[in-house]
Amino acid sequence: MSERIVNHVHEFRTKAGVTQEELAEAVGVTRQTVIAIEKGNYAPSVLLALKIAKYFKRPLEYIFSYER
Repeated sequence: MSERIVNHVHEFRTKAGVTQEELAEAVGVTRQTVIAIEKGNYAPSVLLALKIAKYFKRPLEYIFSYER
């Protein structure tokens, strides 16, 4: 059974009119990390996921979810 983290970072970021660089700077990571998260190639730590949710002022579950 496959497990994965689904995220909507790209959707929230584009709706907010924020660049990958701006989001990366705001949450303390590189632009490459934001790209990897958006592509689903990297599951962020709990701390980073919480920072991203706080940045968009949304509950964590609106941005990240777990699927089997």
